[in-house]
Amino acid sequence: MSWESSAVYYRRLNEITRERLGGQHSARLLLLSVDFAPIAAMQAEGRWDEASAAMVSAARTLEAAGADALVICANTMHLMADDVAAAVGVPLIHVADVTAAALAAAGVRRALLLATAYTMEKAFYRDRLAAGGVETVIPPDTDRGRLHAIIFDELVRGRFEAGSKAAVAQMIRDAAVRDGVEAVIFGCTEIGMLLPTAESPLPAYDTLELHAAAAMDFALSPADAARR
Repeated sequence: MSWESSAVYYRRLNEITRERLGGQHSARLLLLSVDFAPIAAMQAEGRWDEASAAMVSAARTLEAAGADALVICANTMHLMADDVAAAVGVPLIHVADVTAAALAAAGVRRALLLATAYTMEKAFYRDRLAAGGVETVIPPDTDRGRLHAIIFDELVRGRFEAGSKAAVAQMIRDAAVRDGVEAVIFGCTEIGMLLPTAESPLPAYDTLELHAAAAMDFALSPADAARR
């Protein structure tokens, strides 16, 4: 939900379109950007019903404006993905589904999940990954708290600190030894901005990249073109 990662989504959707279509092509899309502060307050205070209502309202606005499909550009807000999907008549491309598909295709069955505390600790996301054939483990409590603070106090504010990058990399190395994981899921759309996947101690799957690619798979498909 932060504009920091929304900007990366926007850039990647356009880059993927140019890569696939060439020339001067760019993505035809609608972007509804929210004020993140009220959303973050709802999350912190457990007002998930209010957050769900806000997401449903946004989804209906985009559908009314002509969207052929929806993507929620944040992992944590997939907590209300079922509510959003039920409120509109267009497909919702779920970030956990495309992530599970990518890991399963690579033969990864057990991965470390790095995300906000909400995404790591609540069952909605890990259960969705499990349904796609991927078992996830999460860091111990102290590391979860540190990562959550890095996300909310630094990354969503555009701060990318070397010490935080080193801390996240160490969490991955520790999980490789402690939990025997084969890969790591960047289950927060800002993590890849701090630690590029190429610099991860384990094979890393950036959900933002996977989600953006899946969105353009849909948008550039012949079936979607026929609907327009």
